[in-house]
Amino acid sequence: MRPLCQPHPAWAALGVGHVGAAGVFRSPGENGCSLTGRWVNERGAKIVISHNINGVFSGVYVAAPSATNKTIPPLMLQGIQHLDPQPTFGFILKSNISASSTVFVGQCFIDENAEEQLETAWLLRRNLPSRAETWKATSVGTDTFNRIK
Repeated sequence: MRPLCQPHPAWAALGVGHVGAAGVFRSPGENGCSLTGRWVNERGAKIVISHNINGVFSGVYVAAPSATNKTIPPLMLQGIQHLDPQPTFGFILKSNISASSTVFVGQCFIDENAEEQLETAWLLRRNLPSRAETWKATSVGTDTFNRIK
């Protein structure tokens, strides 16, 4: 198992390393949460937000290892955020292997230990062959992402 501080090999292939925009990760402070940086959830999925200008951001989502041992290539993400100390945000993932769409909405919080967390909810919509199957097209879930230091 790879330690959390080591970048995922897919990140290196995409030119995303240990640093965020401008080469540093911003620490929480008087300006509040910064979405820029690397994040991991409890299942091992990772988000890297590498570019954030005036609340418009982009990056990469790396899915958690699956039970089937299938490798899922990194997914591009595009999003927007409010410029508040604990901002709300949303982003969409673009898959190159399926016609599904996934959207995340959430908020960045700073806890009592000055640790940043992204509390998110997501919707995944599968592309199905007929309208009659719509009932099984959408999955819903929640995730908490913690900053990787």
